[in-house]
Amino acid sequence: MGPLMLDVSAYELNAEEMNILDHPLVGGVILFTRNFHDKGQLAHLISQIRQSARNDLLLAVDHEGGRVQRFREGFTALPAMGKIYPNAGQNIDKASEHAQLLGWLMAAEVLAMDIDISFAPVLDVWGVSDVIGDRSFHSSADVVIPLASAFITGMHDAGMKACGKHFPGHGNVKEDSHIALPIDERSEEEIRRIDMRIFSEIHQQGLLDAVMPAHVIYPSVDSLPAGFSAKWIRTILRQEMDFDGVVFSDDLSMQGAVEIGNFVERAKHALSAGCDMVLACNNPKGAIQVLDGLPIDYQASDRLGRLRKTNSLDFKQLSASAKWQQANRLAQSFE
Repeated sequence: MGPLMLDVSAYELNAEEMNILDHPLVGGVILFTRNFHDKGQLAHLISQIRQSARNDLLLAVDHEGGRVQRFREGFTALPAMGKIYPNAGQNIDKASEHAQLLGWLMAAEVLAMDIDISFAPVLDVWGVSDVIGDRSFHSSADVVIPLASAFITGMHDAGMKACGKHFPGHGNVKEDSHIALPIDERSEEEIRRIDMRIFSEIHQQGLLDAVMPAHVIYPSVDSLPAGFSAKWIRTILRQEMDFDGVVFSDDLSMQGAVEIGNFVERAKHALSAGCDMVLACNNPKGAIQVLDGLPIDYQASDRLGRLRKTNSLDFKQLSASAKWQQANRLAQSFE
């Protein structure tokens, strides 16, 4: 697999995209709402992508639930994670059971389309960040940890790896890193005690397969955003936390990455800091710049292959199963 994950523009590939997917540095494709009309069209697009690619690819999507769910028609409408605990009457055991079943449901439906991974779950606390909000399980780490752990267990039961985001925590900064560069002025002690604790404890359970760092600066630790910081990735995440899973950059086109330089500089900086794969989305010219600017013989991490899906049912088999019917009823209870 190559070190770059990029996107495509529409419901099917154009000739230029087919050519780009044949590039040796391409290792993944992330799908968005603009790529989905219905399940038949999506299956055809995914087949096109896999056939056009030179390498084995990771196919990914942000399919968290709530307002961040890329596929709608024909898929179960998943609740936002922040609704699970209140819907269970603030009973943590019941909420954990629901989270595990919903994690299985999300993953099973995505896997049924031959997509390897959904970038989920969000492990941020529900703090002051509007862009996080109810994408988070709760405002307290004591609730996030068991619910997110259960959700990941459900994902694993379905055959999907989990990617926790946004390390070490995006919930306590107001700015949206898609359109600004957030700065979290809190002390390192507070960040570790509240936000980073979630990632650390879930990793200690052996549940985290991948991590996506935040495009946030934490000046008490480093002057660089976490996704470009060797201190955050190599020293704290890899060495101190002993994390050997995949590290994805967040999208290099986001405003939170702009201060690092042009697209090639952003990609090189993220890879140098310890990311295994960089995402260049919503800017085709930027993705092409990365392909042209990285060494053609760049050796991507062999960790990436661990994220390929391990098993799945097709949608017909899935919807006939008692577990899917139970999970679907649960999801509908949130509406």
